[in-house]
Amino acid sequence: MSTSVVADGEFAGWTTWAEEPFEHETAGPFYFRVDENGPVAAFRVARKHMNAGGVVHGGCLMTFADFALFAIGHEAMEGGYGVTVAFTAEFIDGALEGERLEARGETLRKGGSLSFVRGLVTGQDGRPVLNFSGTIKKRRKQA
Repeated sequence: MSTSVVADGEFAGWTTWAEEPFEHETAGPFYFRVDENGPVAAFRVARKHMNAGGVVHGGCLMTFADFALFAIGHEAMEGGYGVTVAFTAEFIDGALEGERLEARGETLRKGGSLSFVRGLVTGQDGRPVLNFSGTIKKRRKQA
């Protein structure tokens, strides 16, 4: 799957999958890069991400975590296309508007068609917000 590098703003130099309309335009935008600590995904919480209780909506957190599965497992995908076939998450703490959230994790196992990934979403102060794990299946992109 092709990526694009952000040219300016807070996430200049980060990568995104701009061709993913739901993650990039509707739910996100979400970004990722690889730094000295490995793969990391991030986004800045906006009003559209909030629930009526004043914290980030759980569906938004899970969508970001699903994005992070692929950011973390990107190398294991070897540039291919994949889909999430299993996903689990535990909500640990709320996140606030304006906060920058990050997700880091690891690929536990890379198989022929399945990769197993786990990660943790943290707030800008490093506190755990969401624990997640999932399974990615490599697929041929549908025409």
